[in-house]
Amino acid sequence: MGRKENLMVGLDIGTTKICAIVGEIKDGGRIDIIGIGSHASRGLRKGVVVNIESTVESIKKAVEEAELMAGVDIKAVYAGIAGGHIKGFNSRGVIAVKDKEISKSDMDRVIDAARAVAIPLDREVLHILPQEFIIDNQDGIKEPLGMSGVRLEAEVHIVTGAVTSVQNIIKSCHRADLEVLDIVLEPLASGEAVLTQEEKDLGVAVVDVGGGTTDIAIFLDGSIRHTAVFAIGGNHLTNDIAVGLRTPSTEAEKIKKKYGCALTSLVMDNETIEVPSMGGRAPRVLSRQVLSEIIQPRAEEIFELVNREIRKTSYEEMIASGIVLTGGTAIMEGIPEVAEDVLDLPVRRGKPINIGGLVDIVNSPLYATGVGLVLYGAKGVGANGTIKFTDENLFGRVLGRMKEWVGELF
Repeated sequence: MGRKENLMVGLDIGTTKICAIVGEIKDGGRIDIIGIGSHASRGLRKGVVVNIESTVESIKKAVEEAELMAGVDIKAVYAGIAGGHIKGFNSRGVIAVKDKEISKSDMDRVIDAARAVAIPLDREVLHILPQEFIIDNQDGIKEPLGMSGVRLEAEVHIVTGAVTSVQNIIKSCHRADLEVLDIVLEPLASGEAVLTQEEKDLGVAVVDVGGGTTDIAIFLDGSIRHTAVFAIGGNHLTNDIAVGLRTPSTEAEKIKKKYGCALTSLVMDNETIEVPSMGGRAPRVLSRQVLSEIIQPRAEEIFELVNREIRKTSYEEMIASGIVLTGGTAIMEGIPEVAEDVLDLPVRRGKPINIGGLVDIVNSPLYATGVGLVLYGAKGVGANGTIKFTDENLFGRVLGRMKEWVGELF
């Protein structure tokens, strides 16, 4: 197998699955998906690595599968990160312009000024995302390079994560013989894959309901304005089914995928399901309505948390494009209807757009993050003010941060 230079690989390290997606950059910048590998995730809990060996095995198997399908060797990836430890906040930087004309160094200085905020030693900056620039009180400027002015301000969104969680993801990739080109916040990647530019400009929220976490990213005027991650997701639905129907968790997961419905009113009265019992007892036949009655309250709870988070921000009235749902749980019947009911906003399922190649295979909310990581890498988002890591300084920065933190403790 060869290694092509125009390849981008996204590695979605999720709680329930690890997915590797290979994209090839064609002439004109179009991305063709040429390989997909997916494997059950064994070493994560709520988006955080809890067993490195199991995580490494799952990564290797997903990457091998993608390599076989694409016919290439995978050596470097853009890795996704989520988990309840992720925190995002907005910041502002101000500088005086040196030569009355804004240069690249002025833009770098103002972003450095915006990131000069006190961050606890056990946290690491993952992204610095410019929202807009302000020149001499003229706001709404996206690209200030070459403009005249004496005072330059920048509004940025800073995303931080726990040093240990970041390091464990990098370490897992290293042990699987992969170089980490960048660590990317998963809802940010999902937004790359499923949103149109019009939605980002008008105002939209991406809600990625995964296995262990629910991630939110709010976009407005083409920029990201707010991010949040909750440690609740589809696995909680599985646990509820396992307890409510008294069936093993593996069977509960199968039942959820095959028969799950989040809205009781969509289920016919005469529909039944067969439920395996514990301890070798005979399977039971139950109404599908019972299953839906178990799922609906938990689905409502997830979207109540999302609603509360959106209301906490000042963007509640500005999400004119509504909500775009991604993640494996978004596939379930009735989920968009429950979200629409709780959030009182238009809701649609988000599937990857603006790609070629194996479109029919990745045409699902399940693959939104993986495809988004490929698109993120292809766009070179790092050049737009996001910290662009090389593998060495990424690991070095996180390790340095760890040493500082341990030094403070002892």
